[in-house]
Amino acid sequence: MLPPASESKVPRPVFLSAQRISGVVDREVVAEENAELRKVGTVLTADRLTYWPVDDEVEAIGNVRIEQGEDLISGPKARLKIADQVGFFDQASYFVKRQAATATPAGKKSPSPWAEVQDESETGFAAPRVLGIKPGQTKLKSPAKPANELTEARGEAERIDLEGENQYRMTSATYTTCKPGNDDWYLSFAELKLDYDNDVGSGDDATVHFLGVPILHSPWASFSLNNERKSGFLIPRYGSSSDSGFEFVLPYYWNIAPNMDATVESRILSKRGFQLGTDFRYLNAAYGGTYRGEALAEYLPDDRKTNTDRWGVVLNHNQTLANGFSGTINYTKVSDNNYYTDLSSQITSTSKTQLLQQGVLNYGGGGWWNATANLQSFQTLQPDPKNPVAKPYRLLPQITVNARQPDLFSTDSAFFGQYTAFVHPDADKVEGQRIVLQPQVSLPYITPGWYVIPRLGVNFTEYSLSYPTSATVLPTSISRTLPIVSVDSGMTFERSSNWFGRDYTQTLEPRLFYLSIPYQNQNNIPVFDTALADFNFAQIFADNQFSGWDRINNANQLTAAVASRLVDPSSGSEIMRAMVGEVFYFADNRVVLPGTQARTSDRKWDKSDLLAAFSGQLLPRLYADAAVQYDINDQRFQRYSLGTRYLPGPGKVLNAGYRYNVDAATPIKEFDISGQWPINARWQAVGRYNYSLINSTPVEIIGGLEYHAGCWVLRTVAHRIQTTQADSTTQFFVQLDLTGLSSIGTNPLTVLQRRVPGYAVGQPATDPALAEW
Repeated sequence: MLPPASESKVPRPVFLSAQRISGVVDREVVAEENAELRKVGTVLTADRLTYWPVDDEVEAIGNVRIEQGEDLISGPKARLKIADQVGFFDQASYFVKRQAATATPAGKKSPSPWAEVQDESETGFAAPRVLGIKPGQTKLKSPAKPANELTEARGEAERIDLEGENQYRMTSATYTTCKPGNDDWYLSFAELKLDYDNDVGSGDDATVHFLGVPILHSPWASFSLNNERKSGFLIPRYGSSSDSGFEFVLPYYWNIAPNMDATVESRILSKRGFQLGTDFRYLNAAYGGTYRGEALAEYLPDDRKTNTDRWGVVLNHNQTLANGFSGTINYTKVSDNNYYTDLSSQITSTSKTQLLQQGVLNYGGGGWWNATANLQSFQTLQPDPKNPVAKPYRLLPQITVNARQPDLFSTDSAFFGQYTAFVHPDADKVEGQRIVLQPQVSLPYITPGWYVIPRLGVNFTEYSLSYPTSATVLPTSISRTLPIVSVDSGMTFERSSNWFGRDYTQTLEPRLFYLSIPYQNQNNIPVFDTALADFNFAQIFADNQFSGWDRINNANQLTAAVASRLVDPSSGSEIMRAMVGEVFYFADNRVVLPGTQARTSDRKWDKSDLLAAFSGQLLPRLYADAAVQYDINDQRFQRYSLGTRYLPGPGKVLNAGYRYNVDAATPIKEFDISGQWPINARWQAVGRYNYSLINSTPVEIIGGLEYHAGCWVLRTVAHRIQTTQADSTTQFFVQLDLTGLSSIGTNPLTVLQRRVPGYAVGQPATDPALAEW
């Protein structure tokens, strides 16, 4: 909108037109019948206009209509000062259109950094946040809206007072963002103030009307007009679960500063009691870098179902410092083993058993080398007494150094060094210190069509151990030195091909990887942090079949694999990929973990299970993923997973999958179907069914319906999850999303987006932090 004439150095002329004009020159002009007044930025029409040039004031009677920029107000009578944009309308209706903010002007608050505050992160707490912060950023902000996006609002009022540019005060007013002719929802106010300088609306005696029925009332309300953060009560949330009963949540959002905010949630659980939760976020620049973080806390005194106090805390802090230093703190702790299974609605949280408590300091300023110091512990939860969870060792501390010179005398040289002090929370476990040093050098020979990379490395490991007094006497100092020799080689062939009438580039990429490591007895070395690594395409090209340094396998083996890809020659994008691989062993594997058997063979050589995988686009809208591990000797599948996805268009997705792994620590044999599909132009269905054939029970069930009505969306979702082998819980979500204002009810979007692959929000919900009550 143009600035008022009072701010302009050039006088702005006024043009009047009508069927009949009378009056006194320079004192009063009366225009009647189709009267129109024009001034730069303003068009005013009425049946009769009386204009006083000295005061730049006009009175309009009969079918009054004023347009100022994108704003439109109409009514039977008005009196205005044109230049100052001050005046009033009686019995008026209004329509306001504004360009959405794409940046945060100086002195104004930045937009909200989350899409939905009614979220639940991996902590499982009621009101966590996800920070989206770029290096050097010192304000909490969200991705900018599209440059051409407009925000619209309209309504009616007994009286509208114009109090200057972008300022409106209304009496007995309504407000909605629905299109004209659609009053499915609106807010009514005894008095309403629209402040488009600060993008804030506020009013007294506020009521939300939905389909003609008042559904929510407050003596005072405040809401954002253009996606701006502000303090105040948020829309309450409602829900229910079989474990905790009816749930009511009243959040309060506190916009402390542009780089700091907090949300306090009061949560009533009918079967448990009153829970208070807080979520504090911050970021800033300091000490030559930036820091950001989030602190969450929840407290439920005297849970009526357990007769105990329940609480949980989470702290996530990340900081970059000058001269290449950075640090991280991740700390999570809860009051009891069943905190997540009782109080969280997310399956990713209810399955948590190890809560990380960690502090990390990194140095990366060396260019060719970096170092990390790590203090790490866990809180181990035991939610299922029938399946006890082992407690991991604490790292107090672990110091790691990595270095690499990729062009040192025509070699690629690298070094890995690590010191770790292992401490166990149980007194009957062995503890110790471990030092690992592994230098290596490779001589790569690479051409456009093929490569050969011979490599030589040596692993030095030293242990200093202490045992509990009741343990058998074992060596307190153990050393291990192992040379590691490997040769990695591969080729790439390409040809033009045509599939389903389209041209592609097809590749054939064979690869051979030879590995040699001598045997050394490692039975006296305790297992601190080592397990058998997952057998997959990454592992068959690795030096060690174990994760961790407490075991290093002996090896005299050759890995053979071949991959083929279809590539779009115009864009370079990969359409599909297929891979097959196998390991040939020329010596028995004699290094094992306690309680496991070594792999032996009567033949001079043996081979691993066959690995095969496929991923890609089968048809223009059909995608598939498959992975297979097949035991050739026993002629049986060890494990496999098959999955397909059909994506014909936005808001349409069907997924189907099957997983099989009977040799896992926890056997898996389950099928999974999910999808989102429109029933008609307004209704769509969404759901998931994940069933375990081994336990003969559903792992997870989701069923929901969404109704899209243009300016509002209604979502109803039921969600059942198996929290332990014997227990399950069911939650019900009902959310009314009033487009452009806020959402009422309990948000199911996080559950749907995480648990239904490919789910798309047809009409994204507005951030509830923008509508406060």
